[in-house]
Amino acid sequence: MSLAFAASSGIRLAGRSFLAFVLEPMPPVAGWLADLDAVASQSLSFFANRPVVLNLARLEPDREETNAIIDALKLRNIRVIAVEGVDPSWVDPSLAPLGSGKETGKVVDFPNAAPRAQARPAAPAATPKGSTTIDRPVRSGQSIFHPEGDVIVLGSVSSGAEIIAGGSVHVYGTLRGRVLAGATGNPGALIFCRKYQAELVSIDGSYMTAEQSPPELIGKPVQIRLRNDAIVADILD
Repeated sequence: MSLAFAASSGIRLAGRSFLAFVLEPMPPVAGWLADLDAVASQSLSFFANRPVVLNLARLEPDREETNAIIDALKLRNIRVIAVEGVDPSWVDPSLAPLGSGKETGKVVDFPNAAPRAQARPAAPAATPKGSTTIDRPVRSGQSIFHPEGDVIVLGSVSSGAEIIAGGSVHVYGTLRGRVLAGATGNPGALIFCRKYQAELVSIDGSYMTAEQSPPELIGKPVQIRLRNDAIVADILD
């Protein structure tokens, strides 16, 4: 027997995946927050409007410490959408653990952060499925998100613009904004640009800010890759 139901015209349900940063504080928390401030100062809009999952499993805080960390992130305008690794009753119900979320990338290590007590097993590299081409400049405030593969930009990427790709990123103009390649767990991703002036570049979680970039790269055609979890930049002839 088949039963037919009239479709509702007022409510539509759809699924959507999105990219969120995962922050994992390490002791001492004061030092970790100082490292976080340093990263934010190097790229002022790095966390702007970016959903963040706060994982406190390694820190093992009590209830008071948990809420102190959440408050510290709020003061920094970091938008926490969920808290993991603690008793859910300790936090606001709106910050309940995501539960079934699947981790696809590695944690970003902040400069001068305390070493991890135990290394996390490497996630299997995701295989990009396809590429997308942007045939116009990417302007300040715009964000391009393509988790399935490479992103090719035929123009320039302005300061304040952002490209996030599961694969490699090719910019056939000046790169002034932020590029996160291999964002879904692909350490073999590459970043190419005709003229390097980037605010931030990242591959599979490892990153380099403008202040960390060697001055000889500025204004040059550059290829960026990952080697032993470190960013390596080569000037192209």
